[in-house]
Amino acid sequence: MFTTCAFDLLGQHVLIVEDEYFAAEALMESVRSGGGKVVGPVATVEEALALLNRGETVDAAILDVNLGGDKVFPVARALRGHAVPIVFVTGYDDWIIPQEYEDVPVFRKPADPDNVVRLLFERS
Repeated sequence: MFTTCAFDLLGQHVLIVEDEYFAAEALMESVRSGGGKVVGPVATVEEALALLNRGETVDAAILDVNLGGDKVFPVARALRGHAVPIVFVTGYDDWIIPQEYEDVPVFRKPADPDNVVRLLFERS
């Protein structure tokens, strides 16, 4: 079911913030197949912020916009404060994403995990 990434993530730590089990699994497989290290996955804003506050190494992040009714934007703000590249994955329309993130790539669910990871590192 999973595909193999055609890009090199060797040594890159990718935070995955996703509350849907199968979506998180697919993203994890894509990161690992490219040689990257998965940070998380975590399913809540609180877990993600706690992970960042512990000083976990994060080189890039894939963020689901809606996490059980909570929006992921506090995590996005924290990551951008440290110049960490991010991409959003969502089933919602563009109006849900604040204007401050208009430069962040947005993938609509169901998103191809390889494409999500590839674009994240092309922008890094």
